[in-house]
This record gives sequence, structure tokens and C-alpha cells, in this order.
Amino acid sequence: MPRTEKIPDAGSEEAIRAYKTILSQVIDQRPSGMRQRLADALGKHRSFVTQISSPAYSIPIPSKHLPSIFSVCHFSQAERDQFMAAYHQAHPGKVPAASGPRKTRHVSLIVPDFGDDRQNAALDRAINEFIQKITSIAGKGSG
Repeated sequence: MPRTEKIPDAGSEEAIRAYKTILSQVIDQRPSGMRQRLADALGKHRSFVTQISSPAYSIPIPSKHLPSIFSVCHFSQAERDQFMAAYHQAHPGKVPAASGPRKTRHVSLIVPDFGDDRQNAALDRAINEFIQKITSIAGKGSG
């Protein structure tokens, strides 16, 4: 009797794991520092990227982040198609926020080290929030 693969139930942890496994494999095939670049592009901490890219965590990837993930991680069309098929299986009817990949670029800043982890983290959050506000304003003006 031929062996058939079981298709995960929509919204199940197994379905979420399926697309996160694809993302994890794509990231692992890219140069080192990819998770940090992705965190920077999403305006999140690296731990967030770990949670959304590791199949060990059942946290789903918000659809609004998909265009940035595709762009920063340089998904091939085949990888994107495979990922989206698994994503739609896990989240039927959920459509990514933007139809095409959003181009991003990496910017490095030199900022003071306050010698205090909490103050440094607060500065990092403030910079990320500022960048997100500016880019959302710019995005509204270019449409």
C-alpha cells in the first residue's frame, strides 16, 4: 500500500511547525547574522525571530511580517511557494499584509553604551519605534 503523507489540520501546531521548518531551513542556508538582520528589519528582538523561526515554538508568524521575511531572507520563488502553501494550510484565508516583497536594507548605528542593560534596551526600542513610525509615514505618502 503506498504511503501517503498526512496533511496537518488547519491551525494546528503541526501545520504551524511545517512552515516554520521551511523558514528555519532557509535561514540556516543563509550567511551568519541573518536572524539579527531579520530582527532589525522587523523592529523586534532577536528572541522574537528565534520564536517565529523555530519549529519548537508553536507561536505563529504574523502575516504582516511575511513580506519582510521573504525580502531579508532572500527566499527563492520555489521557497516562497513552498512556504506559502504550508502557511495557507496552517492559516486558511489569511493573506499577507502586502502582496509583494518589501525591499529592505541594513543600517548600522553607533550609539552610546549606557553601561546598563535596561537603558541600552530602552534606547534600542526607541530607535526601532522611531524607524517604524518614519517608514509607516513614508509608506502612506508613496501610495
